[in-house]
Amino acid sequence: MTPDDLPAARRVSFAAFLVGDGLPRRVGEPEPEPPDEDGVRRWIAKMGHLLAADPAGCLVAEEDGEMAGCAISQNRGGLWYLSVFAVRPGLQGRGVGKRLMDAVLAHADGRPGMLSATAHPGATRRYRLAGFTLHPMMRMVGRVDRSRLPAIDGLRDGRPGDLAWMDELDERLRGAGHGPDHVHLRENAPLIVSDDPGRRPGYVYLDEVWDRPMLLAAGDPETAGRLLWEALARTKGETIVNRITVANHWAVDVGLAARLDIRQQGYLVLRGMSDPAPYLAETHFL
Repeated sequence: MTPDDLPAARRVSFAAFLVGDGLPRRVGEPEPEPPDEDGVRRWIAKMGHLLAADPAGCLVAEEDGEMAGCAISQNRGGLWYLSVFAVRPGLQGRGVGKRLMDAVLAHADGRPGMLSATAHPGATRRYRLAGFTLHPMMRMVGRVDRSRLPAIDGLRDGRPGDLAWMDELDERLRGAGHGPDHVHLRENAPLIVSDDPGRRPGYVYLDEVWDRPMLLAAGDPETAGRLLWEALARTKGETIVNRITVANHWAVDVGLAARLDIRQQGYLVLRGMSDPAPYLAETHFL
């Protein structure tokens, strides 16, 4: 992949994800919609960051001069993760996905790995055949009942000097720090941290565009819950808490206390590692 491929990769991935996101939709839920111009810009900026950080893990497949599929993966220390994996609708089942998956797994070079997947049966079949374990995820959605918000202390806004201990926390939870991803996230999203000497460390990024917590890691469930409550307190309307696995039921408890509803999501897909906890993964930086 080159930077010039990013607009086409965006079109292929969004087309594939619209199909995948529409599969588990329940009656009454809105149809998935393509992103607006600002959403396209943000996606290309994220993928541009990943392409610059680890270009060897970013690949495209072509057919007749057009992009048939793309995969954006990254090595971070001893961990590999897959940020984007998409095959153009109409070309699935013809071996494109297998060739892309084989190529990015070769780049992983045996590292433990993780990715966030929709419930698309073709994708989940491919991940399982590649040796990954599928961990079903939940999400909490709705408007926070503000009368339920507890008083939270010991938190503050994050600073550049926090990134070193945040990477150490990541390494304990998922086997490797986020490294340059933390730099990119802090430049583009508010960061709240817990570094009270009397408590375990933790952090959460806030997605101001979608009004939701985005990536959360903590030293224990109590700290994780306090960070999630603070993130929910800063929401203004409808919100969503994504990628809650069975190992992270503390997040379900917070969501229920805030009067959010539980819904099913796709899978956190793991190989060679345990389900990180207390931890809520982000879509593209895991």
